[in-house]
Amino acid sequence: MDQKKTGRFLKQLRNEKGLTQEQLANKFNVTNRSVSRWETGSNLPDISLLVEIADFYDVDVREIIDGERKSEMMDNEIREVADKMADYSNEGNRKKYLWIQIAGVVGVCFSLASLINQIICYEPKLGRIAAILGSFISLVIMCIITLYVTGLLQKIARHKKLVFTVKIITLVMLAIGAYYMFLGIFVIGVFALNFGLSRKKVYNDPADYNKFIHSEKINSDNSYCSMDEFIVLPEKIDGLDVKEFQLTYYNPWDPQYVVYMTIDYDEASYDTEISRLESLGIDGEYTDYYTVTGEPQGYDLVAMAASDYYGFVYAMVPEGKTDNTEITYCAIWFCNNMLDLDIHDYMPDEYLLPGFDATMDNPYQLQKDEEMGIENPLQF
Repeated sequence: MDQKKTGRFLKQLRNEKGLTQEQLANKFNVTNRSVSRWETGSNLPDISLLVEIADFYDVDVREIIDGERKSEMMDNEIREVADKMADYSNEGNRKKYLWIQIAGVVGVCFSLASLINQIICYEPKLGRIAAILGSFISLVIMCIITLYVTGLLQKIARHKKLVFTVKIITLVMLAIGAYYMFLGIFVIGVFALNFGLSRKKVYNDPADYNKFIHSEKINSDNSYCSMDEFIVLPEKIDGLDVKEFQLTYYNPWDPQYVVYMTIDYDEASYDTEISRLESLGIDGEYTDYYTVTGEPQGYDLVAMAASDYYGFVYAMVPEGKTDNTEITYCAIWFCNNMLDLDIHDYMPDEYLLPGFDATMDNPYQLQKDEEMGIENPLQF
């Protein structure tokens, strides 16, 4: 059999009909490329199509195979044999791909169930977004494979409007998935950029105290300076004998403060300040927060404002010192149950509340998150 000759004959027949390759492809619901391959002899039509092509061109199947016209036409018996051969071929393919078809259908069902479950249990995590998008792509691929092995893809391909609709729906779904994935990456990128560009600001001049604490002007650097809990700290320290002072400010995405200072009062001012602090009292629940076990060793707490979310602001005096006029003030103020600063780098250990732990994934944070059913959206 000379396939090149057959191809030239098919091209001749098409030209005699005055048809383009595209028009012929539409007639037999195949692609332009398939028609082109027939006419170049690189491939031949399926036997099931061969009879339809012969009828369309009003020629004998044998004439197409031989690549030239014959004087006699195929009789009914030969036509019946060709039809049976086509049916046999189709039946053979159906039996051959039966298990593949069953596996494909099962795979589609499992992929769809997995995708639905992930959407129902959706959480704003980058890893979860990527998993949903991956599951959707896998479902599309599995559907295409299943449709192909069951023969439905070829039938669907003949309906151009249906194919176009499916393409549009697929593109829309992919666009939605890509949007949410991009949104997740963008949010994480903004956090990472903000975290990377943020600088820790350390102030040792008492003149900077009121730029942050009890400031009359709220700005980007003192978002929480007017919080009620800061009432433990003196309203102003101008003119006072400040023995030591350090204020650390850090704002990766939420303001964080670490402050300690010791003020030596005159006797009258000391008594007045102690009275003010004692009137504020000590938050008795402070030992329930961030694994704190009590007051700093060698000191007595005079006032304490504690928050299970933000941290601690407290004032204390040396333990057992009768002629004392010094008061030490401390503030460890943060957000989201976690301090991004290493507290040991910014406050003397002797001033720290024993047991204090506000590092990432500290026990107290994990406990609170579990109680509230919160998971870290930046975790994968």
